[in-house]
Formats: sequence, structure tokens, C-alpha cells
Amino acid sequence: MAFEAQEWHEGENRIHELTGIRRDGNPNAPFLTPRAANMVQRYSLLALGTLDEDDNIWCTVWGGQPPFMKPLAQSILAISTRVDASHDPVVQALFKGKDEGEVIKTSDPGPMIGGLSIHLEVRGRVKLYGRMIAGALSASDGQGEAPNHGKSGEVQLVVRIDQSLGNCPKYLNKKFISSHEPSSKLSSTATHLTAEAIGVIRQADLFFVASAHAHEDMDCNHRGGPPGFIRVYQPQDSLAPTQIVWPEYSGNNLYQTLGNLIVTPKAGIVVPNFDTGDVLYLTGEAQVLVGADAARVIAKSKLAVSFTVTAARLVENGLPFRGKLMDDDAQGRSPYNPRIRYLETEKPDEFATAGDATGHAIPQAKAKLIRRTTLTPTINRYRFALDDPKALDGQQKPGQYVALDFSEELDLGYSHMRDDDPTSLNDDYLRTFTVSSAPDSLSVHNEEFEITVRSVGPVTNWLRLQREGLTEVGVRGFGGDFVFDQSNGKRVAFVAAGIGITPLLGQVANTDVSRLKGFWSLSVGDVGLLIDTIKTYPQLKEQVVVFLTGQEESGGDDKNIKRHRLLQEWQESGWNIHRRRITKVDLTTADDGVDQWYICTAATVRQEIQQWLPARSLVYENFDY
Repeated sequence: MAFEAQEWHEGENRIHELTGIRRDGNPNAPFLTPRAANMVQRYSLLALGTLDEDDNIWCTVWGGQPPFMKPLAQSILAISTRVDASHDPVVQALFKGKDEGEVIKTSDPGPMIGGLSIHLEVRGRVKLYGRMIAGALSASDGQGEAPNHGKSGEVQLVVRIDQSLGNCPKYLNKKFISSHEPSSKLSSTATHLTAEAIGVIRQADLFFVASAHAHEDMDCNHRGGPPGFIRVYQPQDSLAPTQIVWPEYSGNNLYQTLGNLIVTPKAGIVVPNFDTGDVLYLTGEAQVLVGADAARVIAKSKLAVSFTVTAARLVENGLPFRGKLMDDDAQGRSPYNPRIRYLETEKPDEFATAGDATGHAIPQAKAKLIRRTTLTPTINRYRFALDDPKALDGQQKPGQYVALDFSEELDLGYSHMRDDDPTSLNDDYLRTFTVSSAPDSLSVHNEEFEITVRSVGPVTNWLRLQREGLTEVGVRGFGGDFVFDQSNGKRVAFVAAGIGITPLLGQVANTDVSRLKGFWSLSVGDVGLLIDTIKTYPQLKEQVVVFLTGQEESGGDDKNIKRHRLLQEWQESGWNIHRRRITKVDLTTADDGVDQWYICTAATVRQEIQQWLPARSLVYENFDY
């Protein structure tokens, strides 16, 4: 079937211009395609957006056991499903309180409806836009006169589809959807969101957003990611509306939602809790943030949306379905999900504004790899030399990290999909590593520094393969304040796991080790790091207790025999080395002589240590990257 391609509207053209995207024809089909007609009959969820009589945009999500949608004729779609008949804002906008089953026929054109048919179990979705032709809502008697309790109902809706478009599976977390009878209760309508409403947002790994191009057409789509990807800014003024911000991850570059928001800066949002059935409906004002404007609001983002709530409904048990994460190897999580990005008001990024107008970071200096020392099969020490020491003069302090920018070498640019390396689509290739050398210890002009790194991901694996003298990376700067405070005679204790020993190594020269207690747990496979540390920092012998875990490699090759002999010799010379895990007793016994504890371990170990030392406030450093 031949048809004329649709044109981009002014908002879509503008966002393409702002993001540097060149698009040819608009891929929307001006009808319900056969493929889309087949998909909607098999899919278990349907998000819908529409406008109320005050032109507020609202969004909802219906669903359950398919099929509850089916084509009646060419580009005519019928929907029949259970809904919350009392508190669902889209139901109210379309049926205006008529819930006794009478058929409502709309004048031409009927109310605009943006839709997204979605099947989380297979990560399938198709976008729809059309106009309501007719419908009927038959509500039950509800729950008597109980305050704020609503009625469930059966909705019949006939829509003429004027646009359809299949979408990719990125950022969809797999869930099995089952039907559930809604038994709704309106909990809050506050625009300064309640703690319960914010809780719905914080648990969400998906929400749906509806937007409009004036009164010409609408768009409805999802935004997904890891739980917590939607960030909340809650003003101190209890009368001020809540703001939410979400990053716009790398997508299909159509920017239909953002194009609408450019010309009609309003949106409707629905945030479902798939476990409890609670649902948060929001309508409000939206602002598209591009380039440096986005990076100043939410870290590591070149594109984001800020949304200010103008009306809200928190409804308990309002969803007509439940969802359970699939029990696969990834627990249903999308391999494309980036890590959580925080607001600048939550966790300031020292290098967020070091970029050009498009948000591309500008390194302050370059650093050349001049030496690589292999300590274990997975741990290397890298020495770098700055090309311009004056550019970062005075920045480096003991215990800090260096922010290295690998984007020039590793960023492959835009791809729609990249199944072989899905997280790379949203990777800025900025990494921070604790500097394991002391300032001024390696060179006269302080241009050299060292990092000690485990190869665990694309950046560190790439770095492991580079040749000395031939590799340069960008340096954004030095930062962090994980510095042992020994002022006024304070005594400190430091607990490290594996590569987490590096903050201590960078501070040994500036630390009174007689007022230091160290506890270092590492795998037998990392014994090369231990040997290097013992050789380089003999002053730690009386202060650091070592805990070796795991089994030694089988076999009696010369290297293993030599290492075993060295460990025996160092134990005999006074190094305190145990072949076991750190226990609660190890730390609680030492606690009386400590003013402040410092921790550099994985989060799970840190939480365990906090349970061992409940009265202590722990200063900690993350080293996962």
C-alpha cells in the first residue's frame, strides 16, 4: 500500500536541529498497519493519553489478559477491558462521568487519543494515534459510601487510528502481566507530592508519558530504565509543586515526544506500581533540556526533561493488572539500562559544566600512558604524565581520584541498537580512579600520577591492551575528599577489599601510621597486589592486618612456590596475614581505639560492617566502575 510520508512538525524539526540530527521522512504510517493490527491483539498493556476539558494532558495504562483490543475495520480499533471507573483521569476525560453503559458517540473529529500498545514479556511495543468514535462505560456499584473509594467498570472504546509506528525494545524490563480487578481509593491530590507518591516514583522502572502537538495530534510512549531512574526534586516549601526529572536515553532519534514538548510544553504521566497496583497520575508543565543545560541539572546527560506537577492523583489499587519481573538470567532487566543518574542537587558532579554548548565534555588536559605494571592477571598499575601540569596545578591532593575521559578513543557515536555492547549507547566513557601515588612523589613538576586498576569493563579492558608511550586520554581533573582526618591526634581505621586499598596507598606518605589501623581483605588471586604493596610500603607492617580468602591455584609452578615462600617470610618478619575472612570480632575489638572508620569495599560488605558497628558513622568510598 503506497502512501505519502508525513512531514515533521515545527517542534520535531526544532529538536532535531538542537540535537544535530538529520532525519528524512517521518516513519509514521497514516493508518493502522497490518503488523500493528496483529501486535495489538497479542499485547497485554495499553497506555492512553488524552486532553481534558481544560486542555490538561493526562495519561493512563490499562491491561490484563489479551486480547482486549481488536480491529473492527481498516484503521478502526475496538478496546474492551476493565478499568478504574472513578479515579482514572483518562476515563473521566473521555466519558465525563457517564458510567451507566450508555453509548457515547462523538462528533467528528472526536477527542484525540495517543496510545502505546506494549507487551513487556517480549519487549514489544507499537505507537498509535487516533480519534475516539464512540464508547461506553459500565461501572459497578463500588464500595458503598466509603470516602474516596471508587468503582471499577467495563470500558468499550472505538478509535479511528490515524498513525501507527512500531518501536524498538530498548529499556523495557520484562514482566509477566496478569489481570486484576481494581478496587481503587483516592489517596492524595497534592501537587507537593506525598511520601507515598514519591515512593511510587522511586520504585518505578517504567512510566508512560503523553504529549500533544497543540490540538493536531498526540503521542504516547514509555520511558524505562533501572528503578530510581526518575529523579525527584521536592521543594522545601510544602505548598510548592514537586518537580521530577528524567534523562532521555539514546533512542530512535525521532524525538516525537520531545518535539511535542517543544511546541506544547505540557505532558501527562502515569507511574504504575506493578506489585501493589497503586498508580500515580500527573499532569504538568514540561521543559526539554538540551546539551549543557541538561548536564547542569542531571549528571551525565545531554538530553533530559524537567516536569513540574500542576495536578496529581495517587490512587491505591487502581490498576486493572499486576506485573511480575521475568525470572531470567537478568531478572527481566533490560541490558540497555544505564546506571542511575543523579540530580546536581542530590550528588553534585564536579565536572558537569566542563563542556561545550552541546554537552560534550572538554578535558582540561591530556595524559600519556608512560608505564604499565602488571600486578595480577586482572590488576595493573598505570603511570600517566600530564601534557600540561599547569592546567591542573594544585588540584591533586592525597586520597583523591582522577577523572579520565576515554570518549575520544571509545565512543562509536550513535547507533539505534547495539546488542553486542548495549550499555555503550549511553556511556560517556568518563571514569574516576583513585590516585594510588602521592602528589609530588613521581616527578619534579608533579606531572606524573599512578592509578591501580582492576580490568572489569570496556574501559579498563581497553586500557589493559594499550602500549606505553602511544596512548593519550583526556583528564577532566582531580576530585573527591576521601582523606584520613588525623587532626588533633585522631586515630583512624581503614577497611578495604581488594583494589579498595588504593586510597590508603595514595595517603601513606601523609599519614601518621602509628595512629592507623588497617584491615585488608583480598582474594588469593590478588596476592600479586599484596606482594607489591608489602615491598613498596614496609611502614604498614605493624598497622595493616591482611585477610586472604579463596583457594590457591593448584600445581607447583615456580611462581606459586615463590609467592608462597614470600608470604611465609613476611609473616615471620611481622606482617599479620590470615587465611580467612574478616569477622565482626576483628573490627569490634579494634573499635575502642578508633576515632573514625573509613571504608572502601563493595556496598554489600559496607552494609555488613555498618551492622557490626551500629553506633559508628562510616566514611566510605565506592570503587565500582
